[in-house]
Amino acid sequence: MSRALADHSTVSIEHLADKVYSGEPLTFEEGVWLFRYPRLPEIAALANAVRERLHPNGIVTYVVGRIINYTNVCWVRCKFCSFYRVPGSAEGYTLSLEEIFAKIQELVDKGGVEVLIQGGLNPRLKIDYYETLFSAIRERFPQVIIHALSPTEIIYIAHISRLSIEQTLHRLREAGLQSIPGGGGEILVDRVRKQIAPYKHTVDEWLDCMRVAHEMGIYSTATMMFGHVETIEDRVEHLLRIRELQEQTGGFRAFIAWNFQPEETELSHLPKATGYDYLRTVAIARLMLHNVPNLQASILTQGHKITQIALGYGINDLGSTMIEENVVSAAGSKFIPTAAEMERLIRDAGYEPRRRNTRYELLD
Repeated sequence: MSRALADHSTVSIEHLADKVYSGEPLTFEEGVWLFRYPRLPEIAALANAVRERLHPNGIVTYVVGRIINYTNVCWVRCKFCSFYRVPGSAEGYTLSLEEIFAKIQELVDKGGVEVLIQGGLNPRLKIDYYETLFSAIRERFPQVIIHALSPTEIIYIAHISRLSIEQTLHRLREAGLQSIPGGGGEILVDRVRKQIAPYKHTVDEWLDCMRVAHEMGIYSTATMMFGHVETIEDRVEHLLRIRELQEQTGGFRAFIAWNFQPEETELSHLPKATGYDYLRTVAIARLMLHNVPNLQASILTQGHKITQIALGYGINDLGSTMIEENVVSAAGSKFIPTAAEMERLIRDAGYEPRRRNTRYELLD
């Protein structure tokens, strides 16, 4: 989907402020204009106004959760990924059920409520593997929400199991799947995807998987990985694709933007996005995605200081304590806070910390 740019001379910050305060959606042209507008504090003020309209209580939430990367075997060879190992690699692994149980028990012992299960596209793992895994987790840890399998994984599971997306999601839900993370979106522009992940699914396939899930009552998050080969226009296109699907389904609970980590990838020659670029991107995401209720920080890639600043740029959620993370951090980033650290960061920034679950229900 391409969107023509109109004359930028018709856009002004005053005009955009009027639209923001009246709740009117911003256009593609206006999103691009904001990426080039030099006064970032003014954009932050508008993003913060949207945040306060959606979350007027001064609360910043987080979830005590853990990521379990159940396998690193993946045949897709995305150029931005340093985590995967090709099938047959001596460094490839698939965790046993006992190993996964031990990780979830550690989560439960810390008061955790969410397990985020993601991995590579492993040709040996068909639908029955996930049914067995989720059923076993649900039986042993009924209090833990299974937030698992990005559309990328679901599309591949359906393909190798010779099932439709709807059949696959139905069986996964019956086994215990409750929510879907938004991974695999990268940038929702096929031209970009062909450059960084030429063997991956298309934009429409990712969106269709999310649409089917939402229509079945399986909610999700959405993500954007920026700061690689995409243009500013591509970022805005991505945001609008998310917004348009949200208008149809209302199934996205939150949006998370994180910048590409180039270390040890095939794109290691690319510079890492700056904190300034991150703050501008999340602020514009908050302005463009007026219908997505929550904007989550990427503390894993940004660290504590930029994350605290981002709370004034539209962010209202710090995401998960994670306990462990192996995909993004495989490329160098390693900012994994404890629950106590999360609460300190939030309080020091002038907000009230509150624990939540995957459904964004407050727990304490």
